[in-house]
Amino acid sequence: MLVQGWMTRDVATIREDVSIMKASIVMKERRIHCLPVVDETGKLMGIVTDTDLRDASPSKATTLDVYELNYLLSSMKVQDIMTKELAYVRPDETVEFAAILMLENKISSLPVINNREVLIGIITQTDIFKVLLNITGVYTGGIQFAFSLEDRPGSIKEAADVIRSYGGRIVSILSTSAAETAEEGRRNVYIRCSVPEEEKLRDLVKVLEDQFIVLYSSRESMEEVEKRRVRIAL
Repeated sequence: MLVQGWMTRDVATIREDVSIMKASIVMKERRIHCLPVVDETGKLMGIVTDTDLRDASPSKATTLDVYELNYLLSSMKVQDIMTKELAYVRPDETVEFAAILMLENKISSLPVINNREVLIGIITQTDIFKVLLNITGVYTGGIQFAFSLEDRPGSIKEAADVIRSYGGRIVSILSTSAAETAEEGRRNVYIRCSVPEEEKLRDLVKVLEDQFIVLYSSRESMEEVEKRRVRIAL
């Protein structure tokens, strides 16, 4: 999946000669944690985050009065505190590559630029989560079976065929043979499927456990998500 399919295109931006007070107001109004800094052509010049703003603001223990504080914050410019050395991603690069860049740079979002270095979007950790949910098909509910299968051609199909034979419709198949998660010569495979009738499901679980190494089975409920939703009064 490419970044261009998941990035946010309507991005709030700011110019480098704007005060940090104005930047703070924009972040609060838009409920965002960072602002890309662009020039008059839209070229990406840097980025300013809420952490940058906090670090630049005087301590609560300051002896400055409110007028002096306001003057200080209005006189300091975004260019004085913005980060200029940036990690970025291109629209035709994969979401997985964007996730690596975020992880390696310990950041929660990436500006998306074209070949002229013009900002065209932003992709965040939340967007990455959406991709994961889309790939796994978890919003369809159903049940996920985790297997430790032999790392050979056909092993995944064998498990999937058993599931289908009991009325389970395959929603997604994920696989890894990484040394950190799977034994040598095996791969961990995660198959999500629709839930067969209860009687068939009991028989299916028994057959799968007899024929394969089943690491676990997990059945999610979207109703449970609603029960655990945290509602914050605005």
